[in-house]
Amino acid sequence: MADRSTPGAYFDAASTEPLHPAGRTALVGALDAGWADPARLYGSARGARVLLDEARARVAEVLRVRSDEVSFTTSGTQAVHLGVLGALRARRRVGDHLVVSAVEHSSVLHAAEAHERDGGTVTTVPVDRHGRVDPAEFAAALRPGTALACLQSANHEVGTLQPVAEAAEACRAARVPLLVDAAQSAGRADVPGGWSVLTASAHKWGGPPGVGVLVIRKGTRWRSPLPDDEREGRRVPGFENVPAIFAAAAALAAYRDEMAADAPRLSALVDRIRAEVPRRVPDVEVVGDPVRRLPHLVTFSCLYVEGEALLTELDRSGFAVSSGSSCTADTLRPSHVLEAMGVITHGNVRVSLPRGANSTDVDRFLAVLPGTVARLRRTAGVSAP
Repeated sequence: MADRSTPGAYFDAASTEPLHPAGRTALVGALDAGWADPARLYGSARGARVLLDEARARVAEVLRVRSDEVSFTTSGTQAVHLGVLGALRARRRVGDHLVVSAVEHSSVLHAAEAHERDGGTVTTVPVDRHGRVDPAEFAAALRPGTALACLQSANHEVGTLQPVAEAAEACRAARVPLLVDAAQSAGRADVPGGWSVLTASAHKWGGPPGVGVLVIRKGTRWRSPLPDDEREGRRVPGFENVPAIFAAAAALAAYRDEMAADAPRLSALVDRIRAEVPRRVPDVEVVGDPVRRLPHLVTFSCLYVEGEALLTELDRSGFAVSSGSSCTADTLRPSHVLEAMGVITHGNVRVSLPRGANSTDVDRFLAVLPGTVARLRRTAGVSAP
């Protein structure tokens, strides 16, 4: 637990962004105005329906799609599962081949595993040392019988932007739909066009948790892998959480506007971390593409240090960061992303700056980190170089 006397700095926005004030205001108002069933016809229900329709329109505007292409799910993970499995189900006559990158979010990879268990085939496209897919290799993985291809817009652990535009063009030529997991970039950066299905998660942009977005472009074949339900255009089962959805849409619009102005400042802070960490701490590898990356995220790995121990010590110093490679009791293995990149998989720290992150906290982090790593190395019996 962090020392209560130490000022805290939250540096884990890639896991979840703090609730945006615009989202909080919208949520409080919608709790009173949007509680009724939006599928009914009486007055309070029609009011809830107005909020739901307004939220759909706002999300569609930010994502530059049609409102009737947007559905709301209970999470980004559910959006991915529905998107992947629904597209595969709709294209069974084409084939059962699925293409994914080696660094996709676990929700995509778990859907691919389920597809394999059901008799489907999966091709996993490797990445380079920066975590980026080669567009030519991705295109080469497409073949007759490919039902769907999946490529994230940006990596959730190292921030590397993927070649979505090139992948979309290859998929278009091969007549294969492309699903883009945009959880890390929605609200932060525009996603190149050409995709067929897109997924996102509201808590990543400062919306409330429990809201995901599934976008299926017109003309894309998709069939729900779940039992039929009348909600959300028969795409997502269950009663819509109208207040949370309305708040998510408000947060997305506000966050997008802020990031348009603030992304360069955050990117400069990340550049400072990328430059200073290896200068101040020996035996450190900064990973991810240094240029083609998200503006707010940087990951580095420290030799001779356990990731969980480092995160715990940083927490005691008031810094909330995460590790893509800290082994846990339920996984007992390092990050699949870092393994696919061929980089150091232990002593890993991911710093992801939320909106409003300031240079004072970054400077304090850079001052605290060297001593923290040195102490842990001494404890492990590693001599300073």
